[in-house]
Amino acid sequence: MSERHFHRSIGVFSGTAINMTQMCGIGPFITIPLMVAAMGGPQAIVGWIVGALLAMADGLVWAELGAAMPGSGGTYVYLRRAFQERTGKLMPFLFIWTMLLAIPLLMSTGIIGMVEYLQFFFPGMGWWTSHLVGVAATVLVTWMLYRRIESVRVITIALWAIMLVSIVGVAAAGFSHFDARLAFDFPPGAFGPRFFAGLGAGLIIGVYDYLGYNTTAYIGDELRDPGHTMPRTIIISITAMMVVYLLLNISVLGVAPWQEIATSKSVASLVVERSWGHAAASVMTALIIVTALASVFTGLLGGSRVPFEAARDKVFLSTFGRLHAKDGFPHVALLTMGTVTAIGTFFDLTEVINMLLTATILVQSLAQIVALVVLRRREPQLHRPYRQWLYPVPCIIALVGWVYVYVSASALSLLLSGAWIVAGLVVFALWARVNDAWPFASLDIQRTATGEH
Repeated sequence: MSERHFHRSIGVFSGTAINMTQMCGIGPFITIPLMVAAMGGPQAIVGWIVGALLAMADGLVWAELGAAMPGSGGTYVYLRRAFQERTGKLMPFLFIWTMLLAIPLLMSTGIIGMVEYLQFFFPGMGWWTSHLVGVAATVLVTWMLYRRIESVRVITIALWAIMLVSIVGVAAAGFSHFDARLAFDFPPGAFGPRFFAGLGAGLIIGVYDYLGYNTTAYIGDELRDPGHTMPRTIIISITAMMVVYLLLNISVLGVAPWQEIATSKSVASLVVERSWGHAAASVMTALIIVTALASVFTGLLGGSRVPFEAARDKVFLSTFGRLHAKDGFPHVALLTMGTVTAIGTFFDLTEVINMLLTATILVQSLAQIVALVVLRRREPQLHRPYRQWLYPVPCIIALVGWVYVYVSASALSLLLSGAWIVAGLVVFALWARVNDAWPFASLDIQRTATGEH
């Protein structure tokens, strides 16, 4: 593979903005009701805090691995480096295979959220109409991406601006008509045994809303002084979004009874309409719909490049390494992910969130924790510009947290994500046989700083 050089222009501020843009999107506007329903009241606020603690512990895992191996590629580079001496390319292959499911499912949540907010304008939409609109929106975004796209800088900046306007607008509307009696109307026994029963389901929602804090780990080649920039962008973005989510959640709970919040399909529209009227709510709803579509656009654009880069690095199916004959974009990966996104829109939002998390916990979150420990022991000489604070405490917290999230997931999500991973093992065995790779050949050990060929 030819050597690729990137301009290292992204510093702490711009890197943090990139992480925060990926973390937010439409997420909080569709999950606040889910969190309140899962935890049974305003104590849902605790879910955002615990979610931030898990994200921070896991973020410190990303920070050390990313700072030590700051090339583009993220997880599959770390897993290949850590596990190649025993299982060859199995772990990075499984990770990319899992991303073929997880990334589109993440995009499905954006489409589902968009359809829910469309119902503010079209309240009579039935089951079939809603899902047909979701599929049509997915087809539209895929069609828009089915061409050479030189840059998404303008789209990303616009998304960031709209996201900020939406969050600030909803929070301002909530606090302008804030009623503390509603915001802190805890039901009897709110922090009793029932609290811990709901915390697992709430933590799944909370962690979903923080996803994206690792974005800079995938663009390490473009970070200025990545060994110091990457950890800072991860830590600052998680802390900042925790504050944002807490303020947004409290402002929403102070406008309507939590029982009404828990059943709302467009909670931001509800809050703005109660506070500032229907016209303002219509404008805010339109902004959120645009945010949803734009986040799916940028997410599929970046996501389709993940299996493409892995295929070019010869750690995944070569089909995904093909470029469109005329326009030169990874069309196989784009069409595959677009199809899975469309299928995902037929599931319940909570179920989709469960599935995308359970699919990634085993082969990314838990595997990276093990990878960090393995590399600490096997390669103590590896240059580490950042070393995890209080090691191994964050690793232990992240390990316990991810296991708790996994066992708290729904039975259907565990079944489907487990079946996907098993299918990945079968496909890997076939791929390894065809490509004369481990376990059908000797191990190919890579020792470069970033894990690149």
